[in-house]
Amino acid sequence: MINILPLIKNETIKIIKKKRFYVILLILVVLVPMFTYAQMRSAEQTRGKFNGDWRLEVQQQITDNENSLSSDRVPDEWKKYRKIFVQQLQYYLEHDVNPHEPNGVTFTRQFMDNSIALFIPLLIMAIASDIVSGERTNGTIKMLLTRPVKRWKVLLSKLITLFMFTSLIIVSTFVIAYVISGAVFGYRGFDLPIFTGFLIKGSDVDMTAVHAIPQWKYLLMQGGLVWFVSLVVASLAFMVSVLVRSTAASIVVMMAALIAGTILTNMAASWNSAKYLFMVNLELTDYLSGSPAPIEGMNLAFSLTVLSVWAIAAIIISFLVFTKRDILN
Repeated sequence: MINILPLIKNETIKIIKKKRFYVILLILVVLVPMFTYAQMRSAEQTRGKFNGDWRLEVQQQITDNENSLSSDRVPDEWKKYRKIFVQQLQYYLEHDVNPHEPNGVTFTRQFMDNSIALFIPLLIMAIASDIVSGERTNGTIKMLLTRPVKRWKVLLSKLITLFMFTSLIIVSTFVIAYVISGAVFGYRGFDLPIFTGFLIKGSDVDMTAVHAIPQWKYLLMQGGLVWFVSLVVASLAFMVSVLVRSTAASIVVMMAALIAGTILTNMAASWNSAKYLFMVNLELTDYLSGSPAPIEGMNLAFSLTVLSVWAIAAIIISFLVFTKRDILN
């Protein structure tokens, strides 16, 4: 392990010199204020409409969703989601907890929930997609492999460095979202009670395991799931970077897979085998909030297992191909 540390340091310097991590930070600094402003305007309109009474707002949401259940224009699959949503809102109303309380912590939680399946993976791709293919494109891989270092150590140093920057991206996203949104909504909200433990059974919600936890604890659980998903995406992007010679092709492959996942998540309810695709299992935080799984039979343990298998397979394939392929020609 000692003689791999210089390789990790070298890979870290190369990523920093490419300045892509700084670009990621810049993207976050530019986009988060836009999302914050949109959330602020939405909150202002809602407060004006319901005179600041959040209970009226939640009751109106319940009424609107219940009315849509009798409409023939709403697909049956959407009715299932809305029926579950109504039961959850009623639970919040009965326990006198505002699920839409505007504050920096709540904004950060919601931002991470909405970013886990596409936005954060796209940020990770900015670093992961060319970590190997980029070296082959500019020819530096030949110089690297002429050194008296085993190939697996070279690749392992790249993988460790990628995981380090992936973790840094997650932390940066949390911090930037909280700092910027907190300046608008306030930095309170860590002790706000959040309900978790909703068990979805068909179109009904089992409330027996529901319990309240402080939002800071929810954020820790959410952060762990986001981090796990990010490592899986990084591993898959890493494999594609090994398999594909072109950086552009590597990016296109991963983007196509991620975008296809967002489409399948909304359309794959009748295709049961789609639950074994990694893209359909990325939204792990939905299990915390009690959102229904896109396909019947999916749960947190199942999705964690599927993603783990994909990540392990991707890493094994990466090392097998990199150590056996004639990369110098």
